[in-house]
Amino acid sequence: MVAIKGIITPIITPMLADESVNYDELRRQIDRLIVQGIHGIFVFGTNGEGYILSEEEKIQIMQTAVEQTAGRVPVYAGTGLIGTKDTIRLSQKAEEIGVDVLSVITPSFAAASQNELYDHYKAVAESVDLPIVLYNIPARTGNALAPATVERLSHIENIVGVKDSSGNFDTILQYIERTRWREDFAVLSGNDSLILWTLMAGGVGGIAGCSNIYPFTMAEIYNAYTAGDFEQARFHQDSIRSFRNCFRFGNPNTIVKYAAAELGYPVGKCRAPFNQLSEEGLRALRQVLDENKAKGMES
Repeated sequence: MVAIKGIITPIITPMLADESVNYDELRRQIDRLIVQGIHGIFVFGTNGEGYILSEEEKIQIMQTAVEQTAGRVPVYAGTGLIGTKDTIRLSQKAEEIGVDVLSVITPSFAAASQNELYDHYKAVAESVDLPIVLYNIPARTGNALAPATVERLSHIENIVGVKDSSGNFDTILQYIERTRWREDFAVLSGNDSLILWTLMAGGVGGIAGCSNIYPFTMAEIYNAYTAGDFEQARFHQDSIRSFRNCFRFGNPNTIVKYAAAELGYPVGKCRAPFNQLSEEGLRALRQVLDENKAKGMES
């Protein structure tokens, strides 16, 4: 089974002007990220606009990623949908394609009890042989995975980890505390600002949207920490603060795509209506990118 660890990039989904997927640029971005040292590629997560892609597009994106990655790093795919049957269908398709790890977000829109969430994940896990990473992002889905539920789910063999994007560090700490009994259970930060602190608490890394822009910097947080160089890890962790501060101007994955375009990568915009950035936001973003370039941050 794949070891879940390091900095995994929730890769942006490049788009052409007509909002169709730019598969050629997706291949180039995969190569760029791997060359810069990231430890995994995660297709159509939040940064990859999984919420707005069709199932047919997701299938082709998975096929492209598996082919282009060619075993150099693991490929993660976000196969969580609102319904259990739909999630099972897409998860089984991902397994057929050759994806290495599934990331399954909590169902959204309708409120789900913790027992309903447990049964949902249990059914998905029983339908595939692939390792599954749970995905908690309650601000987007409206449903939070309680630490006690994650503990229950950790007793299912192929549920091997959890990504927390709640922004509440205590949630990460409780996930770590409640799954410590299982040595191979991986807790990942979905908040880029908390990666180093998650590692220090016993987590294994992060799924980091900023690594679309600064893959080397993000990978070095993990590499330096695991090499025992805390000061260097802290340096890299702190260096992304100014970029993350730009997220106040809009949807974070919209900011990430604008940043990639500013760096010269033809990734297009996010699909409408999530595709706008104010002039004030664009000026601030350009200033941060210029400052970071002057500091020698690789992009």
